[in-house]
Amino acid sequence: MPLCPICRKSPASPDFRPFCSRRCADVDLQGWLSGRYAIAAQEEDEPEADPLDHGGDDTA
Repeated sequence: MPLCPICRKSPASPDFRPFCSRRCADVDLQGWLSGRYAIAAQEEDEPEADPLDHGGDDTA
């Protein structure tokens, strides 16, 4: 059974998988909420404007 990715001491518990306990699961959650963890993203170019869109409302 794989070890807990937070404490690396205990095997993962089926109730808190992949963590060994609620404490380790909460430590991981706090890492995400505090911004310590991040997923790299590639920014996309802005889409080109529609040449027929005049930026106003559609009422005549």
